[in-house]
Amino acid sequence: MDTYTFATSRQIDFPVYIRINTLEGKQTPVPYSVLLKHPEIRHVGSVQSSTSELYVTAQLWAESKPLGVSIQTPHMFFKNSRTWNKWLELPVLVKDCPISSQIAITVWDLSACPANGSLDHTVPYGGTTITLFDNDGALRKGRQKCRVYRNRAADGQIPSSTPHIPRPKRRKRNQEPSSPLPEQEELERLEQLFKKHEMNEIPQNDWLDQLVFQSVGKKAREVDEASRKRSAVRKIAKRKAAQKNATGSGNGAANPPDNSDEESESDDELDDGEQFTLYVDFPRWDFPVVFEDHEYQPSKLMREFQATASVSAIGNNKPPPEVRYGPGIAAGNSIVDDEDYPVIQIFDPEQFQKENPCETKHRRLVRSDRNAYSDADQKPNAKLRDELNEILSYGPTQDLSPQEKDVVWTFRRYLSRDKRALVKVVKATDWSNPSEVRQMADLIPRWAKIDIDSALELLGPTYDSPVVRAYAVDRLRQADDAELLLYLLQLVQALKFEKYDIKEEGLPPSSLARFLIDRAAKNFILGNYLHWFLMVECDDEGPDTNAANRKLFARVEYHFMVELEKRDPEQRKTLLRQAEMVAILSRISKEIRFSRTNRLSKIESLKKYLADPKNELIKIDPPIPLSLDPEIEVSGVYPDEAGVFKSSLSPLLIHFKVANSPSNAATSTSTQPRGQSQSQSQSQGKYPIIFKTGDDLRQDQLVIQIITLMNNLLLKENLDLKLTPYRILATSPSAGAVQFIPSTPISAVSAKYKGSVLAYLRANNPDSSGPLGVRKETMDTYIRSCAGYCVITYILGVGDRHLDNLLLQPSGHFFHIDFGFILGRDPKPFAPLIKLCKEMVEGLGGTTSPQYAQFKQYCFTAYTALRKSSSLVLNLFSLMVQSSVQDIRLVEEQMGTIGGAVGKVRERFHLDVSEEEAVRLLDQVLADSVNAVFGVVIDRLHEFVQGWRA
Repeated sequence: MDTYTFATSRQIDFPVYIRINTLEGKQTPVPYSVLLKHPEIRHVGSVQSSTSELYVTAQLWAESKPLGVSIQTPHMFFKNSRTWNKWLELPVLVKDCPISSQIAITVWDLSACPANGSLDHTVPYGGTTITLFDNDGALRKGRQKCRVYRNRAADGQIPSSTPHIPRPKRRKRNQEPSSPLPEQEELERLEQLFKKHEMNEIPQNDWLDQLVFQSVGKKAREVDEASRKRSAVRKIAKRKAAQKNATGSGNGAANPPDNSDEESESDDELDDGEQFTLYVDFPRWDFPVVFEDHEYQPSKLMREFQATASVSAIGNNKPPPEVRYGPGIAAGNSIVDDEDYPVIQIFDPEQFQKENPCETKHRRLVRSDRNAYSDADQKPNAKLRDELNEILSYGPTQDLSPQEKDVVWTFRRYLSRDKRALVKVVKATDWSNPSEVRQMADLIPRWAKIDIDSALELLGPTYDSPVVRAYAVDRLRQADDAELLLYLLQLVQALKFEKYDIKEEGLPPSSLARFLIDRAAKNFILGNYLHWFLMVECDDEGPDTNAANRKLFARVEYHFMVELEKRDPEQRKTLLRQAEMVAILSRISKEIRFSRTNRLSKIESLKKYLADPKNELIKIDPPIPLSLDPEIEVSGVYPDEAGVFKSSLSPLLIHFKVANSPSNAATSTSTQPRGQSQSQSQSQGKYPIIFKTGDDLRQDQLVIQIITLMNNLLLKENLDLKLTPYRILATSPSAGAVQFIPSTPISAVSAKYKGSVLAYLRANNPDSSGPLGVRKETMDTYIRSCAGYCVITYILGVGDRHLDNLLLQPSGHFFHIDFGFILGRDPKPFAPLIKLCKEMVEGLGGTTSPQYAQFKQYCFTAYTALRKSSSLVLNLFSLMVQSSVQDIRLVEEQMGTIGGAVGKVRERFHLDVSEEEAVRLLDQVLADSVNAVFGVVIDRLHEFVQGWRA
């Protein structure tokens, strides 16, 4: 079969055209009895002559409303037939026409005596209405036959009273349907063949075509004559029936007449004697043109409604609410019959956005001051205790129903002994009710101390009560600096949800900003990261950022600098020196990046820049804490060991001179375990970093922070998976530094050792008595690190995984880099959910080896342990929903509602199933990833592209 090709109406940047061809039909002379009653009729042009002057107007309509003005043909004089053959250009483009578009065509006659003294001498000769798109949604093309309704102007309403194809007549009661005459069916069949012949779908033969045209013309005249005769017979029959009914009614013996179809009969009676047909032409296209609507971006309210309706339908197994249109309003080109829809249902987008007024009134009565203390000593029975325990087990993203809110509020004092219940009670509180706010303000200080993850949830965007946020900040004061550093990135984002008085000079003592400034001023490591996190947000002037947020971060940074000036001026000077060094590195990086030379020339230029005394990098005196890792003080750089990576952004590799050791740091707050290679580099007095410009590192910074947090959570469960959470710091929205870990990509290992990771491990750690000929500690490190990163990248939905961003160290440490796609986004189609390539499995000895079984066991154990702390991870992501992290912003826009990113992470935790079922699902994902064919194809394509670029 040939390839079927079509175009869409959105591609047709062309006006709507229609050609008025010929009006055919025989006009019945007006009886003298009518002329005596209405003498003005004798002055109508068509009454005086069967070929009188007529003109035609065409106007586009849609949804019972006109689109533009009407266009008319010029005045013409006819000899034998009324033929115009004139194209009319309507003032609307095809791409702008909705599916319900139709053209109202009216043939106008002239009258010397207009009715009612009007100055308009035109009277309607007849009208017809034809849809622009047919029933299949295709744009009409070629010749069309339109029924003309005498003495009526075309009706553009939906449904139209002048359709170009008459609707079937209504039958009376107990009346059998009338079948069309065989002559009419044959004539319609021939007309369809004529249309195909005109479209060159039937081969043309001139001499034979002339004979056929003459025969068909004769046949058409015979059908018209037979139709007029039948019309005359029906009129006589109706007249006799009317006289008989009148006689019967006079005697009082006849049945009352049936007037159910009186209107339709009278309408048909006008047209039975005269059947006129107007032939029009639409432009012909090489391909069928199918209607395509313009997709408008739905409003925020509609997106939230759709998301809420879909969740409600899934949770309750109920279909979405049915939406019907009112009288005279149709969806698309469908016809609405008012008799079939006596009840009008109106779509209300606020149905799932605002509470039911009856429920609001009920809750206000139940929670009034009269009942404020009556439930003080109430205790739930066994059934209610089970219900409360189930509510307390809900995750942070699950909302409470009105009934659940009432139950939680009723037993709020009973629940005050449970630290898990505070968040649920806060959700159940109506913070617009002063009485409930007053009761919660008295109850919260006496509540059992909540965990840090619950405090983080209370700092999110959905809680704006100053009482609640002040309590959450007070709970954060109990955390030490090491724990606070784990959440500092999210706490800085949570500043957006604070409400400050612009006229107030300082910051409220109970605010989150004041708390962070006080803690950061006491600890330089916290102050270092707080300073750079704030500076990045202040410099972010992207199109998706909010100017008010930039002012907020600038205000907090100002107060932080003021506080440092009071407490420790040297710390402020240190931060300023760090900013100067970062500015110098940014300038050098940009010059190297935009220089039009090869990589070797760029490396030589970099060495010269670093060795230039004007840049003050060859020797830094006194030593300065590195902004990437403030525990490390650096005293200079090694210019001869600098390098430039193969990349379009030309990242710089710089080795700093280490002036101190991490063990000598007086105020160590590090939460990241240091890898073997890192310790070796620092013991040699070097700290290598990668500095790059032109790339936003905030997303990679977030992923590394979550990996560091998950590593700490696993270590608390006595599970060391040998992770390598290297450090990343974004110094601006388009620049940053990355800790360099000496390692080898799996692609290079595969190329050197013929696709064998096991051969690489054997070459660096040989042991004939060890598992698979590798030293036992190295193999154990490889197994653990593979399991850890498989689970973590699965939970975070890390995408774009290939052999160049999977790295391996000689010690067996396996880790991922380059987190440009997260939350399930992936530029490659059919990518597996976990990157478990055949090279990784080969390093484990295959899927049947004991090492692979141990690898799976580590995956299950780590996944189970992280599911227990899922609330903490979800709360951290909920604080990032309004951040400038690329994939979080994209997911929020695609989902159309706040919390889309949190939902993506929650899906990977499978919190709606049991622990055994979740492990079984993870096992299935691992099996699918090992057997994924597209993963191998993607790796080979990536190798080909990289080789071609090189």
